[in-house]
Amino acid sequence: MAVFLARHGETEWSATMKHTSFTDVPLTEAGRRHAATLRERFGGVRFALVLVSPMARARETCELAGLAGEAVVEPDLVEWNYGEYEGLTTDEIRESDPEWSVWTHPTPGGETADEVAARVDRVIARTLAADGDVALFAHGHTLRALGARWTGLDVVYGGNLALSTGAVCELGFERERRAIMRWNVG
Repeated sequence: MAVFLARHGETEWSATMKHTSFTDVPLTEAGRRHAATLRERFGGVRFALVLVSPMARARETCELAGLAGEAVVEPDLVEWNYGEYEGLTTDEIRESDPEWSVWTHPTPGGETADEVAARVDRVIARTLAADGDVALFAHGHTLRALGARWTGLDVVYGGNLALSTGAVCELGFERERRAIMRWNVG
C-alpha cells in the first residue's frame, strides 16, 4: 500500500505566504499548470481510495490530476483553522506575538494542534482501511501534520516537514512500520 499526499497548486495567498484555511482562494494560472503535471505522475496508478478536501483549490488540483471522478470529499482534510490569523502572514502575526508558530502556539479562534491531530488520525484510519493505494489532496499544514502522525509523532513535528504547493509525498511501510518514502517531490 502506498499513500500519496498532494498539496494543492499555488494560490495568490500561498504565493504571498498568507495563512489560508477557510477562505476559498482559487488556483493561479501557475498553480493550474503545475497541478496538471500531476496527471502524468498519477497516470497508471489504480487507487482504492481518493480523498479530497472540500476547498475548491484542493478539488481543482484533484481534477487537474485526473482523479476527480473517483474522489470523495473528506471534511477532515481541510486546512488548519487559523482563526483570527486567517489571511495574515507569519511575519504579520509575529509583530504582536514574536514567538508565534502554528505548531506550538495558540491561534485565537482557530484550531489547536490536538484538534488537527484528531482530524488527521481519522483520515489515517480511513486510509489504512482501504484495500490498495490511496491519494489525498489537501493543504500544507494539514498534510504536514498527517505526515508526522503517520510516523507516530506528535503534530508539532509536522513543522519539520516542508511542503511546497503542488508537491507530492509518498507514505508507506518499512516492514511493518509506517514510514515516509518520499517527501515534497515537485
